[in-house]
This record gives sequence, structure tokens and C-alpha cells, in this order.
Amino acid sequence: MAKQYETVIGLEVHVELATKTKIFCGCSTAFGGVPNTHTCPVCTGMPGSLPVLNKQVVEYAIGVGLATNCKITQYCKFDRKNYFYPDNPQNYQISQLYLPICRDGYVEIRTPEGDKKIGIHEIHMEEDAGKLIHDEWEDCSLVDYNRSGVPLIEIVSEPDMRSADEVIAYLEKLRMFVQYLGASDCKLQEGSMRADVNLSVREVGTTEFGTRTEMKNLNSFRAIARAIEGERTRQIDLLESGEKVVQETRRWDDSKECSYPMRSKEDAQDYRYFPDPDLVPVHISDEWLESIRGKQPEFREAKMERYKREYDIPEYDIEIITGSKHLSDLFEATVAICSQPKKVSNWLMVENLRLLKEREMDPEDIRFSPEHLAALIDLTEQKVINSTVAKEVFEVMFDQDIDPVQYVEEKGLKTVNDEGALRKTVEEVIAANPQSVEDYRNGKEKAIGFLVGQTMKAMKGKADPASVNKLLKELL
Repeated sequence: MAKQYETVIGLEVHVELATKTKIFCGCSTAFGGVPNTHTCPVCTGMPGSLPVLNKQVVEYAIGVGLATNCKITQYCKFDRKNYFYPDNPQNYQISQLYLPICRDGYVEIRTPEGDKKIGIHEIHMEEDAGKLIHDEWEDCSLVDYNRSGVPLIEIVSEPDMRSADEVIAYLEKLRMFVQYLGASDCKLQEGSMRADVNLSVREVGTTEFGTRTEMKNLNSFRAIARAIEGERTRQIDLLESGEKVVQETRRWDDSKECSYPMRSKEDAQDYRYFPDPDLVPVHISDEWLESIRGKQPEFREAKMERYKREYDIPEYDIEIITGSKHLSDLFEATVAICSQPKKVSNWLMVENLRLLKEREMDPEDIRFSPEHLAALIDLTEQKVINSTVAKEVFEVMFDQDIDPVQYVEEKGLKTVNDEGALRKTVEEVIAANPQSVEDYRNGKEKAIGFLVGQTMKAMKGKADPASVNKLLKELL
């Protein structure tokens, strides 16, 4: 009988925090920028420069810790992790080994077997390294220190996940907490959320862990799922052929759907950690901790429950809208203005989602304001414009955040409510289409649809379809 294997997975998730300045200096953390322009003596590791801790970094780290049920280490400090690499200007990274800011938490995920707790071993604060750019044309490597010193938290899970589905559920839950806190935008493609996967396999029924590998360079949930399946298969094939799994760091190549070794896996003693002599320990008072706790937002689960109570919208809509902090903020702000939850939900769920998909955008990239969406809903409710025109206006608003009232006025898009003009057009359409008139009189209901279309075309789309339909039936 063939052996059955179980996959054991733990994650190290790095989240780039949304502070305006770096963790130990006043340089900008903005993404992009001309190489080496967001730099100073501190983040380029110049001798004699002294780091000063950014208070907001500590507050974000505590916020994430509280959201993930962690114990907060009220007396914590920073350590130097020594390693030599060109993108690491001081030849050490400031991190937290001995007293990380958060420990012993968990995140609850849904699985087909029911709810499951994924343990969080610790969350620590640290600085990011610079970025190496390999120039194949010139056959050299260049380094950009703009990212050096950007604040990170590293969320280290326990090895509690058993499948790619559980990993994705855990990452989505983490991302949700961090985005709701405003601590990061968590864009995997820009590197503001990065996950390294530690994976081993063992025979079902055994309690000892197998030899694990760590996989890096995973910049989408799909890549993470594929990498897990690929590495699981690779390790099982090795064990089945009597070979051993080597503990190492591997790099995932998503285009080739395979991984290759980068280096043998170091452990803590290779980094010669010691407490950072330039930074004082951080003391988090009870008052400070309570003030951060008091500022925690309403997270997704609580928001979903409230939406069910307060708004008459389908559960599916609630799931999608609360899946993004920005989308739920937009929904609530618009409803506060126009008091039409169902209409607001319809626009966000249909036209908005369609355009997001077409433009390959995230909900966080939506630019139009709640005021403008409420105004558009009002224009359609008051029958100032019909639904076809409303969709066209929404598309322009989606791209440019125009004021719909002004736009409709300027472009002359208002519905023609002149009974005389409409009657005249309908009479002309009836006269020009005797065959359709005859079909309708012979019981072909569909024929009226054609006549409505011809009238709308003649009115350049500026008539109310319901009024056209009513008038046609009257005149026929």
C-alpha cells in the first residue's frame, strides 16, 4: 500500500508598514522614486549615524498584535542581526530576536472541516534592506537604498497549516486585519506583503516533523498555492526514491513553476545576534497599550454582523463589500448621504466590480467619492437620467471622479420629459416600421422591444424607456 503523506506548513509574513517615514530616520517610505533619493546617513549605514525609533511603527505593531490575539511584550528591545550582503548597508539588520513585541497569538480560519486556529509564534519589528538590481546588459549589480530602513513587521506562524487552501485563508485573514488597521496596503505585487513558506512532509500518523525548506520570491496568492503544491510533490518524490530532503532556502520561479536552491538554511547563531547598543529598550505603559486598544477599528466579522442588522442587502454583497476596508468605507459614507443601501450596493457590486476587473485594479484603487456616487444615484432616482446614461456617466466617474450633476448638465444628457417631442418621435417610429407594428398586433410581444430601441436611438438615448414603452402601447 502506498504511503500517505501530510504537509506541514508555517509562514513568515513580512508586512511593510504604511508610515510616511522610515523606522529609524526621517526619510520618505514612498514606493518608487529615483534610486537612492529617499536616503540619509542613517539608512545608508554611514559610520557615526544614530537611529531614532518611529513611534507609529510601535503603534501599528501593537495594533496587529491585539487583532491577532497576541500577548504584548511591554518591555521589548532591538537586536542586531549580522550578515554581509550588498543591499544591507550597515552589514547588520536591526530586528528583535530576544524580546519581540508580540507573542503567542492566533488567527481563526474557516476550513471545510470547521473553524481552525493557526498559532502565531511572534510578531517583531525590523527594518527592510535595500534592493539589488541586476543589469544583464552591463553585467553588473546596482543597489538602490530607497527601501533600506522601511519599517516591517514579521509575523511568524506556528507550523499549523496543512494545505495551500489553509495558507491562503490565513494570509487573507491577516491581510484583512492589517488593511482594516490602516497599517499597510498589503500589495503583494509591490512587495508590501511578502510571505516565505516553510514546508515539510511526513507520513500520516507520525508526530515528528520532516526536514523543512523555506521558499522565497512569492508575490501573489496564486504563486504561493502553486509553490506549495510544487514543493510538496518534490519532497515526496525525494523520500519515495530513498533520498533525503536538504534543509535549505529555495527560490520559486513562477513562470517555470519550479523552485531551485539559493543557500543552505542558516540558524540564529550564524547571525551572531546581540542587543543594539544605539537603541534604548521600549517600555509600553498600560495607559499607552489601552489607548491603542481603544482605537482598534471595527473588524470585518463585527462589520458583517452589523450590516446584516442595519442594511437590507444580500449576504453575498455584504461578504464582497466588507472584504475591502476601502469598499466598506465608501459604501457606508455613500449610504450616510443618500440613505439607499440597496442602490449603493448594486452600483458597487455590478458596474464597479466590472470596471475593477476590466482595469485590473484592486478595490483600494477606487478614486470616486461617496458624494459623487450618491449624486449619481439621486439623478437616476429623480429620473433626470435613464439607467443607460447612468452607466455611461458612472464609467467616466470611475476613471476621473467627475461631478455627475455637472457632467450631465454640460453634456446635455438629461432625459427628455417633453411629452410632445416624445409622442412625435414615437409616431414617426411607428410609421417607419409597419412590419414590427403588424407583428405586435398579431401577438408578437417581442416586436415592441424593437420599437422601443428605435425610439431610444432616435432620441439619442435621452428618453425614459418605461415612458416610451407606455406611449407605444397606447398608440398601438
